[in-house]
Amino acid sequence: MIVVLAADHGGANLKNELAAVLRDKGYKILDLGTNDAEVSVDYPVYAKEAALLVAEGKADRGIVCCGSGIGVSIASNRVRGVRCALCMDENMAELSRRHNDANMLALGGRLLDVEKAKRIMESWLETKFEGGRHKRRIDMIDGI
Repeated sequence: MIVVLAADHGGANLKNELAAVLRDKGYKILDLGTNDAEVSVDYPVYAKEAALLVAEGKADRGIVCCGSGIGVSIASNRVRGVRCALCMDENMAELSRRHNDANMLALGGRLLDVEKAKRIMESWLETKFEGGRHKRRIDMIDGI
């Protein structure tokens, strides 16, 4: 599985920690940066680039981080074909995959500690989409 990661300065440290975990688990990583928490950058630029790679099928999933996760989730969801879920716990991550087939995960670097973020990411990556009645609803969303 290919996972693209991107962050602004508020999510850079968290993204870097998650990238290390993914590499250790054998995932192929496309790390778009930023890697420096000290230099302010614009989150829409990074979120858009990651979302386009997911929408174009160049990455299977995407993880985007900013201070709260809100900005990167909004920006990512502007790209057709992307369903980015902002998750604050493992249950939200699981449901975002099972019911909503989320192909991107947004996390807040200033709101989550690294260990919790790792658990959220692992739950999100390991959960499969249920399909069935949920597929019909995903098709409705994609038609908007």
